[in-house]
Amino acid sequence: MPVPDGLDGMRIDAGLSRLLGLSRTVVAGLAEDGRVALDGRPAGKSDRLPGGAWLEIELPDAAGAGAKGTGIDGPVEVVAGLGILHSDEDIVVVDKPVGVAAHPSPGWEGPTVTGGLAALGERLSTSGAAERQGIVHRLDAGTTGVMVVAKSERAYTVLKQAFRDRTVDKRYHAVVQGHPDPSSGTIDAPIDRHPRHDYRFAVVQGGRPSVTHYDTMEAFRAASLLDVHLETGRTHQIRVHFSAMRHPCVGDLTYGADPTLAARVGLSRQWLHAHRLGFEHPADGRYVEFVSPHPDDLAAALDILRD
Repeated sequence: MPVPDGLDGMRIDAGLSRLLGLSRTVVAGLAEDGRVALDGRPAGKSDRLPGGAWLEIELPDAAGAGAKGTGIDGPVEVVAGLGILHSDEDIVVVDKPVGVAAHPSPGWEGPTVTGGLAALGERLSTSGAAERQGIVHRLDAGTTGVMVVAKSERAYTVLKQAFRDRTVDKRYHAVVQGHPDPSSGTIDAPIDRHPRHDYRFAVVQGGRPSVTHYDTMEAFRAASLLDVHLETGRTHQIRVHFSAMRHPCVGDLTYGADPTLAARVGLSRQWLHAHRLGFEHPADGRYVEFVSPHPDDLAAALDILRD
C-alpha cells in the first residue's frame, strides 16, 4: 500500500503502530526481521515514512490475525461543492472544495474526493490500496483547487511517474502575511516532521529536499498575493516554507498566522488554492491544463485586503 497522508514523516515504529493497531515493540521487531520495506528497500524502525512511498509489510500469522479489520474504508457519499472540470476514459479532474480530504486516512472522518467521485458514478483505477485507488497526488483538506485522479490503470502508472519525475506543472495562489523580500524568488529548504508536534511539519536539517518558487502578483498593506510553483511536493510544503520565512499564509493558525488578521478577512483556514495543473495526458501525451477560480471565501478575503 502507499504510505497514507496522515503518516507522512513519522518513524516506522510509530506510524505502523498507529496504522496496524500493533505495539511499537512488535513493529520494531518486524522491521528488525526485514519484514518492512519502503519502495522495495528494507526499512529500519527509526526510518521515516515518506508520503506516497510504496510500503510493504510481511506479517506473521499471529500479528496478521490481530491486524485483521484495520483496513481504511471511506464512505461513498455525495460531496457538496466537488466539481468535475474534465472526465474521460483515463482521468477525472476535480475542483476540490475546502474540508475534503483526497482519500481516507487514519484519524480523518470527513468527506473525501474518492468517496465523492464514487457517489457520482466515476470508476477509478484499481491500482494502489483500496482506500486511495486512483489518487496520484493530494491536496490538504484545508486547501482548495485542481486535482487529477486516475481512472485507468495506464493513467495511474503514467501520472504517478510524471509526479515523481516532476514534469507536472503545479501552480498555486497563496496570500501570505507581509511582503516577501525579494518579491520573486526560490525557497530551497528541507522539510520533515516537526520535532515536537506530530501534526506539523518544519524546515529541518537533514529533512527531505523541498523547493518552492514564487512571484508576487499583488501587494496589499498587510499581505501579498503570490503565484507559487512547486518543484517538489512535500506535505504542507507551501505553508511550511512561507512560515519559515516569517510570512505564513493568511489564516493558517497552525503555522503562525495572525488570528486577528484571519478574523478580519473572515478565514478559518489558510489562504491557499491549487489554481492551475498542467501535464501530458496519459492516453496520448498531449499537454493539457486545467484552472480553478478562487472559491468564494478566498475571493472575499482578497476583496477585504484590497480595501
